[in-house]
Amino acid sequence: MAKVKICGITNIEDAIHAAKCGADALGFVFYKKSPRYIKPENALKIVQLLPASVNKAGVFVNSRESVIRKVAAALKLDILQFQGNESVNFCRRFKRFKVIKALRLKGRVRPAQIVRYGAWAYLFDTFAKNRFGGTGCCFDWRWLDALRKKNINIFLSGGLNAQNVKKALGVFPAAWVDASSCLEKYPGRKDPAKVRKFINNAKSA
Repeated sequence: MAKVKICGITNIEDAIHAAKCGADALGFVFYKKSPRYIKPENALKIVQLLPASVNKAGVFVNSRESVIRKVAAALKLDILQFQGNESVNFCRRFKRFKVIKALRLKGRVRPAQIVRYGAWAYLFDTFAKNRFGGTGCCFDWRWLDALRKKNINIFLSGGLNAQNVKKALGVFPAAWVDASSCLEKYPGRKDPAKVRKFINNAKSA
């Protein structure tokens, strides 16, 4: 059974609903240029109300190390997701956290280029110029075939929704799926029915 991360959480209602529906992790975007940006102090109010079973992930894009550590400590984050152009050395500085390195794909992956980051997990999203996620577009899931026999955590992302998540997991059986923009009424506000159906379909794939 795949685990589910719902990303781009900006308000308490969406967070509580996703948790009640069975989300295993929630993502908070600390990138000011994102339409799903949330201030750390507002995210803190949300994470304090979440059950301990739900992993709290902070999404950062080319942020300074000091900023990341400050936010992670204040919110007691379980996961750090690096969605930008962070280097291998940068990712390896956060050993005590579960680090997700997000990679935006243009074609088939090369395992050696992936595992060098030494991350806890790798999230694969669709490449879009000047966009760091949240595109709502799918890539060819067969591009990940070379990772099938690798013992690494994979987050499948990019255009996933309730209608295609079972198909995606059938093509590549990732340990996690991640969705954000395709589950929204509008940027920053989730559609409760879409969230519920997505989680149910992902966990029954």
